[in-house]
Amino acid sequence: MTQFKDKSKSSKETVNSGLLCYPILMAADILLYNATHVPVGDDQTQHLELTRDIASNFNRFYEQEFFTLPQPLFNTQSKRVLSLRDASAKMSKSDSDQNSRINLLDSDEEIAAKIKKAKTDLITGISYDPEKRPDVSNLVSIMSSLSGVPITDICNKYSASQNSEFKKDLIDVLIQSLSPIRKEIQRLNSDKGYVEKVLHQGTIQAKEIAEHNMKAIRKIVGLGEKKKKDFKKKKKKK
Repeated sequence: MTQFKDKSKSSKETVNSGLLCYPILMAADILLYNATHVPVGDDQTQHLELTRDIASNFNRFYEQEFFTLPQPLFNTQSKRVLSLRDASAKMSKSDSDQNSRINLLDSDEEIAAKIKKAKTDLITGISYDPEKRPDVSNLVSIMSSLSGVPITDICNKYSASQNSEFKKDLIDVLIQSLSPIRKEIQRLNSDKGYVEKVLHQGTIQAKEIAEHNMKAIRKIVGLGEKKKKDFKKKKKKK
C-alpha cells in the first residue's frame, strides 16, 4: 500500500500496525455490508482495489457470486484535495498547520483568512496546470467541485485576473457551500437526544445487515449453525 510507504518515510515515529492493517479493516467494513459503491478520495482507490480483489477471489474460490465488486464514488473535478499551504501534500486534519485546511466548523471569517493566506504564485491569470502551477490548480479544483462549474470555464473567466480577485470569489463559493453544513452540525450538536436516537436506529439496521451477511458467509465457507452448536456443546463438556 503506497499510503503506508509514504507515511513511513515522512513520519517513522508515528507509523504503527494500525496504519499497515487499515486497508484490510476497510475492506472488511465494505464487504460486511456488501456495499455497491464507496465514496473515496484518490489516495484510497488502491484500498478499494484490494477490496475488489478479495471479493472477486472469494466469489471465484467458492464458485458463488456472493460479493458485489464495489465501485468508487468521487468527484471527478477533485479526487484529491491538496493542502492550502503545500500542494505537494493532501489536505489533512492531522496537519499541524491550521491554515493548510478548511474545517467544516470554520467560521466565515476563518475561511476567508485561510484562503487569503493560501499559497499561489506570481503569474498573472488563472490557469489549470497541476505540474507547473500546483497550488493555483488546487484552488481551481476546489472552486469547480463546489460550484459545479467546469475547470475550463473557470480558467477562461479568470484568465486575466489577479490571484487576489480569484481568491475573493473562491471565498464566496466556499462560504456559500459550507455555511449551511456548519449550521446543521451546530444544530445537531445542540440536540444530543436526536443524534443518539439516529445512532441507535442506525446501529440496529447495521447489525441486522451484518448478521444476515455473516450467516450467509459462514454457510458458504462451511461454518454453519450446526458446527457452531457442536462447538458450544464441546465447550460445555469441558
